[in-house]
Amino acid sequence: MADIAQKENIMGTQKMSKLILFTGIPLMISLFINSLYNFVDSMFVSQVSEKALTALSLAAPVQLLVSALGLGNAVGLNAVISRALGRKDTGEVRKAADAAIFIALCSWVVITVLCLLFVRRYFAWQSGGDEVIAEYGVQYLTVCMLFSLGQMGQWVFDRFVIASGRSGLFLFTLSAASVTNLILDPIFIFGLFGVPRLETLGAAIATVIGQTVGMFAGIAINRKWNREIPFGFTLRPDRRSVADILKVGFPSTLVQVLTSFVGILMNSILITFSSTAVAVYGICIRINGISTVGVHGITNGLIPIVAYNYGAANKKRVSNAVRWSLLYGTLFYLLFFVVLELTPIWVLRIFEASDYMLEIGIPALRILAFAWIVAIPALVISAGLQGLSMGMGSMILTMSRQAVLPLVFAGIFSRFGNLAMLWIGFILAEFLGIPLAMWFWKKGWRRMEGGKLQ
Repeated sequence: MADIAQKENIMGTQKMSKLILFTGIPLMISLFINSLYNFVDSMFVSQVSEKALTALSLAAPVQLLVSALGLGNAVGLNAVISRALGRKDTGEVRKAADAAIFIALCSWVVITVLCLLFVRRYFAWQSGGDEVIAEYGVQYLTVCMLFSLGQMGQWVFDRFVIASGRSGLFLFTLSAASVTNLILDPIFIFGLFGVPRLETLGAAIATVIGQTVGMFAGIAINRKWNREIPFGFTLRPDRRSVADILKVGFPSTLVQVLTSFVGILMNSILITFSSTAVAVYGICIRINGISTVGVHGITNGLIPIVAYNYGAANKKRVSNAVRWSLLYGTLFYLLFFVVLELTPIWVLRIFEASDYMLEIGIPALRILAFAWIVAIPALVISAGLQGLSMGMGSMILTMSRQAVLPLVFAGIFSRFGNLAMLWIGFILAEFLGIPLAMWFWKKGWRRMEGGKLQ
């Protein structure tokens, strides 16, 4: 109880400029490590061929769909287990932990069925009739989905340590997975040390091995250093715990599922220009994951700060938290922004960009880099809304600027046959997201003034 009191005292009293960094930097590190998965895969696969890179770009939205199941389970179990820990109810903690493991297993079964039914059909549709791209994609995605149990398990055991307040241990499990993937990628992709050259299939094998290592590392760490959360495996979990986890995690899953479908539709538009356009978009998504870790780390750390001070009815600290987050988020991104604007050719060369890829990729990267800096106010406010218990408003804001508006603009601008106009649509979507974000924030501020806590 003393530790909890100390944490709450920090949330309510520590100088906000320090508190934002204190909560945000560990999350930045974890997000950076996590984003290396797809970035490293794409970097090595680009040395195989542009078509192999395009296949990974087409696979990315489906991988997002797969991770949505793990994310929803993770978000739900984090809330349910944390609540049970707060009540010191060991029985409820055990029930929630076992339920989360059961849900992870069920998610893997669903992913396996979807893989067997739809992967080949998906690439036949998305590849634009290019059989080489389709085959590369089928090989990669089939392995990633069939052996996704490691990924589903890693989500669970990572969140066990986070829920119990041992976030530092989370970095060890995440690092174990990413480092394993980083080491094995070139070995399996290019056929080093006597291993046959497997190309995209090798990238998939390295990925699932890394995820499995991360899962077993999580099991070991929780068994040894996190005995506060007992867990086991059962095919008959507590129904109430399962329902509670699914209820809390469903909004996060929904947002990611919808984002996945937007990515699929965006690729179907881009393939009408060329397969290289799809590859460029995939590269930009990977670069976005790396370059915006600072922003997302700050915003993820902002949520509990706003929530605590909202509960304490301290409007001034809520306001200061949002302002400092906006400042830090912008500063952390500025270095990447300068690099992407001034030296996009160097960045694209990491992915073995051809002359044609450079021709369409340089303007794409510059335009999207600008869109990402415009997005920072909406990202900060979206996190603030979650802290104010306005999850629906946060979801509407996120889906509007990241999904609905970009897709609408892409559909309109693609009719002009100008690829650069399609990228500009992302900037317009982010600009339109700012007034929507401000409207939601003013609504939340009025609710604070009225003392309407939920």
